[in-house]
Amino acid sequence: MSLATPPREILRFSTFEVDVRAGELRKQGVRIKLQEQPFHVLTVLLQRPGEVVTREELRNQNWSADTFVDFDNSFNTAINKLREALGDSADNPRFIETLPRRGYRFIAPVSSKYQKGQTISSARWKLLVSMAIVVVVAVAVIAGSIWRVRQSRRLTEKDTIVLADFANSTGDPVFDDTLKQGLRVRLEQSPFLNILSDQRASKGLRLMGRPRDERITPALAREVCQRTGSKAYLTGSISSLSTHYVVGLNALNCETGNSVGSSQVESDSKERVLKALSEAATQMREKLGESLATIQKYDAPVDVTTPSLEALKAYSLGMKTWFAKGDAPSLPFFQRAVELDPKFAMAYARLGMVYDNLDERALAIENTKKAYKLRDKVSEWEQLYLKAHYYDRVTGELEKAAQVYEVWKQVYPRDWAPYNNLRGINALFGNYEKTLENARGAVLLDPDNEDNLMGLGHAYIALNRLEEAAAVFKQAEERKLEGEGLLWGRYKLAFLKDDAKEMERLLSSAASDPSSEGNVLVWKGLWEGDHGKLRAARDLWQSAAKSSERNKAMEWAGVLQAGTALLEAYLDDSQRARAHASAAARLAVNRDTEITAARALALAGDVKGAEKLATDLNQRFPLDTEVQRYWLPTIRAAVALDRKNAKEAVEVLAIVSPYELGAIGWMEPVYMRGQAYLMLHAGGAAAAEFNKILECRRIVELNPVGVLAHLGLGRAYAMEGDTAKARAAYQDFLTLWRDADPDIPILQQAKAEYTSLH
Repeated sequence: MSLATPPREILRFSTFEVDVRAGELRKQGVRIKLQEQPFHVLTVLLQRPGEVVTREELRNQNWSADTFVDFDNSFNTAINKLREALGDSADNPRFIETLPRRGYRFIAPVSSKYQKGQTISSARWKLLVSMAIVVVVAVAVIAGSIWRVRQSRRLTEKDTIVLADFANSTGDPVFDDTLKQGLRVRLEQSPFLNILSDQRASKGLRLMGRPRDERITPALAREVCQRTGSKAYLTGSISSLSTHYVVGLNALNCETGNSVGSSQVESDSKERVLKALSEAATQMREKLGESLATIQKYDAPVDVTTPSLEALKAYSLGMKTWFAKGDAPSLPFFQRAVELDPKFAMAYARLGMVYDNLDERALAIENTKKAYKLRDKVSEWEQLYLKAHYYDRVTGELEKAAQVYEVWKQVYPRDWAPYNNLRGINALFGNYEKTLENARGAVLLDPDNEDNLMGLGHAYIALNRLEEAAAVFKQAEERKLEGEGLLWGRYKLAFLKDDAKEMERLLSSAASDPSSEGNVLVWKGLWEGDHGKLRAARDLWQSAAKSSERNKAMEWAGVLQAGTALLEAYLDDSQRARAHASAAARLAVNRDTEITAARALALAGDVKGAEKLATDLNQRFPLDTEVQRYWLPTIRAAVALDRKNAKEAVEVLAIVSPYELGAIGWMEPVYMRGQAYLMLHAGGAAAAEFNKILECRRIVELNPVGVLAHLGLGRAYAMEGDTAKARAAYQDFLTLWRDADPDIPILQQAKAEYTSLH
């Protein structure tokens, strides 16, 4: 009697297969000539994929002790011939990675298949069976040990994973960058896994002295992994075999270099590669320790985000460019993504975010709306993103946005974005303790993110904890983090400490960066306006507006024109205020321009123009929290004051009270209420309002009401008959404006009133 032997194992990787028994290396079925020594090295590496194999181990297994050869030369020759046969490179390896002074590691996923064996006699078979029983017992013991080792290798919820770029041996460039982005989309659905953000990876490269958009090879991924305190790095590969494709993933411990888990899935066509990637990612999530319950609940395939490889590639390049070079350079890639796939929700969402950062609010709203309409066919993470930004940036329903961000925090507790956005909303509402709580949460999750550190610094400033704010900004500086928000935070901190020298230093530093030209002009204008230098402030803001027009940033130019008008209106230059408000309306009809222009027109006596803008705002933004509960009451109060109806002004401002100390509008409603009480001859009530402003310089910043509150307070005390306090308040105002333009009407009035107190 004869029986068949157990089938023999064939090891496979990429488009290659190795028959160890036959001593053959084949590529797409074609045998490749390879000498015995390189072949033996390959088999040892294949049997321990993802693990470091030392030169000594390779020598012991492939060179006998009595072999009298120059081992180093012989070994190096074997490695070189092996790489030549595989078409591999030592500098950018796809298969064999060199670890200096440690050894070598096979980094591509390895799988196996079995071929039918030969027949053997029943007697020999019985012998093999009895031997197998012994082996099974031994294997059971070993398996228990292996299980414990694998359990120890599993990740925890706090461990971070670095994604390497895919090794693409297909020759088709459509897979470059694309599959890494697809894998990120797939893994970021997981509430368990913590993927290192592109921002942190980019900053890690920069701190290593490398370009921020450099391809992250496995060796580089490991270094980034170690530098960022991450636990593992995930490599990927795609290879082709005729019309079939093989997608492989391999997770490795960044300290030991040992494999944590691997997966490999085949696709029978190019169109189904994203599906194969999804399957491989699902397998990997389980191997990394995620529960089946969360995998099944949050498991939308990559092709739900977009079924188009070309669109995903454009999107990937957009994200990469965004983090490396900024907003404007990324636009063409996101625009190309939606051209290739008009139903690509996240590409529209990113367009909305980029336009918002560029102060092109109309385009931001348009694209965010398109994204929101496509929300039903996206992953859970993407749906939360789309809903939150729609309520936050389009309808302006801040309470609804906050609710979505709270859900986001619960589902994805390791994602810093909802914490940072809640920080901003709470600041607008004046809930600064909650602002600080969320700011801390964001920094804890991503301490290398400049937006997070900026938010924490501003939260401390709002609570008047200036030394702690200074420590945060110092931390950001030490980490070489940059950004407009951080610079403005340091500038505001210097202002609150009355450190004019530091303010000037910061402006000079910013001026050296051409991209900051507009901000420097605006900030200088704020400083000049705060000191009554109206002509200088006007010139600076107009220069900034013209610069924006040259750069086709018409909406921001409109905001700057309206801001100039508001400053002039507060300082009683009504004619110029109306002219600049009209110029702003011609440049751009957006929410922020209309809000600012309406306030300017109301203060400058153009009630009809202010009411027209207020009516438009009410119709276009019926659900907007800021418009309905803050700005429209403020505009209507200014109109009522122009009509000498102070009682109505106080009444309409009642709705603003819960938010008046928030970061929405620099306490302008408080100033309006103080003016109304002066008109009602209620000096004590007026003084209380102006004192609120003076006690909150950190919130008012460089808004004109900050310095004008001194004048209002002087008038309130004079009305109460408290001459000493009145004189002190007038002196504070006149000291601040000692170098002011002498012909400003409100300054001339103040001097006359101060003289009459004597």
